[in-house]
Amino acid sequence: MSDAAPQRSDAVKNRAVILQVAHDALAESPDASLNSIAKRAGVGPGTLYRHFPTREALILEVHRHDTERLVASVPDVLAAHPPLDALRQWFTTLASYVRIKHGLGEALHSAAAQEVVSASWPPVTAAVKQLLTACEQAGEVRPGIDPVDVIMLMSCLWRTPDNAQGAAQAGRLLELAIDGFRPKS
Repeated sequence: MSDAAPQRSDAVKNRAVILQVAHDALAESPDASLNSIAKRAGVGPGTLYRHFPTREALILEVHRHDTERLVASVPDVLAAHPPLDALRQWFTTLASYVRIKHGLGEALHSAAAQEVVSASWPPVTAAVKQLLTACEQAGEVRPGIDPVDVIMLMSCLWRTPDNAQGAAQAGRLLELAIDGFRPKS
């Protein structure tokens, strides 16, 4: 049982808005100030600092929140798309999240940051396993592909430049990887 008092509905709403605005602002510029994020979220700086007392706390929570949403999206993505297309879409989204994370540099090198990043590894691996299983059941990939190997291979996607040429290159790299997953004839 938690000793923390439940948050008021407006506090929960403010927190959710701050996280979404921070995600968008940090995607645009890793140097986005907390004050600019508060202003875009329509809250005062005090409200932002009540939820996230430091820049690092906000960045880490954005990362955790993005990862949770991405992992939770697997069933919906699979329901809306054929398995291989779901895998493509999911990894494209993951790559965009990781690009944001990489752009935050030093903010993600503390012990607290490493703990958050390490905690995201098992759920992300499980999500990739779920996608691979669906692809395998559809006969689109060969059986027994290790999800950790796939994540390592797909890491090339978030190393491409964040521009049109990088997106085209990421698309080509994604297709090369998927070709390697296909059943052998």
